[in-house]
Amino acid sequence: QVQLVESGGGLVQAGGSLRLSCAASGRTFSNYAMGWFRQAPGKEREFVAAINRGGGSQYYADSVKGRFTISRDNAKNMVYLQMNSLKVEDTAVYYCNAVNMYNGREYWGKGTLVTVSS
Repeated sequence: QVQLVESGGGLVQAGGSLRLSCAASGRTFSNYAMGWFRQAPGKEREFVAAINRGGGSQYYADSVKGRFTISRDNAKNMVYLQMNSLKVEDTAVYYCNAVNMYNGREYWGKGTLVTVSS
């Protein structure tokens, strides 16, 4: 089992940057593919970015490609989302996600709010 705690959200002006962090508990962090999802007010949760267990492959939603970068540090049990050139439409609660690649179990953090003002 893994527990996920997000941090780094806040209020930023359009065009600014934020870096989200997700701290994972447990000894087998490298068994998990990691991802970020977001949910804007009144909308369904949507995929933002994902990274494989070793960190060598990253995947992005078209809406954030070229602006966001996902990375991980397996030695520190951390995953990050660097968000640049933020837009008002990036406003959402951002959730960290972990999927155990051996048994398929999925875990979620409680989320961190990102608000982008115009």
